[in-house]
Amino acid sequence: MEHIRHRFLPYKAIDRFRMKFQPDVFGTAITGYGPGWIAVAGERVHHSLILDGTTGEQQDWRVDRFDALDAAHFERLAALKPELVIFGSGNALRFPRPPWIRALVEARIGIETMDTAAACRTYNILAGEGRRVVAAILVEQGNADADGVK
Repeated sequence: MEHIRHRFLPYKAIDRFRMKFQPDVFGTAITGYGPGWIAVAGERVHHSLILDGTTGEQQDWRVDRFDALDAAHFERLAALKPELVIFGSGNALRFPRPPWIRALVEARIGIETMDTAAACRTYNILAGEGRRVVAAILVEQGNADADGVK
């Protein structure tokens, strides 16, 4: 059977499809999230932040609710020059207003918007693949009482 498989797939193609049994580990991996917090590399953070999957840098993103966002918050993301920005919009899916993301559009930087939980999962996948991705995670404090650990 082995000789048949090699006949249909070149050897190099077979190597590309090897299964990985251990997750990629990188410095800004999001290791958990819940109402009012996310955990980065095992350490809980209770405020909004920016994670750069390429450099491993973590920065405070000085915003605590969606309504407080403005264009300056997204200009800061454009200055990092990623390929893609993953925007975690908080507890609910809310899209940024077009004037806010103008700097990203003009710099030809993609932006994907999702709730914060989905953004955490998506960021880990893309950063783990080595993509030039930045996550802008809005952590809202409204219902931080319940500890819904994920």
